[in-house]
Amino acid sequence: MVDYPKKQLKQLYENLPKNLQKAVFSDKNGEYIYEACTRNNIEKNDIIHEVAKYTGYVLLGLLSPNDFQKRLEEEVKIEKAKAKQIALEINRFVFFPVKNSLEALYKTTIQTQEDDVSQPIPKKPERKDEYREPIE
Repeated sequence: MVDYPKKQLKQLYENLPKNLQKAVFSDKNGEYIYEACTRNNIEKNDIIHEVAKYTGYVLLGLLSPNDFQKRLEEEVKIEKAKAKQIALEINRFVFFPVKNSLEALYKTTIQTQEDDVSQPIPKKPERKDEYREPIE
């Protein structure tokens, strides 16, 4: 992926909704990115910096959140299992809080881990309890 000129990034930033602007420079999001990387044995600062850069690209509207993991694998050269786990964590802690703004920015539905969890658990079919005595 191309590195964008700072002037272009600044213009994109200025046109973002306020919550996405805050997310781009959030110290907390920086911590989430760092922790996601170190938990997955990524400790080189240059690799963590690249993960943060691509996270920023998502928040700025340059990279779809749905393509984020693929970029970590192809561009940053993180092995698939680690890239998947890092992407899941960043998706959950960085992208999910601003999900509505990202969906509006990309004009698409973004699949998050929370979406999968929020599905109702199917109920077991009711059956007669053979061990219970009838009530008279």
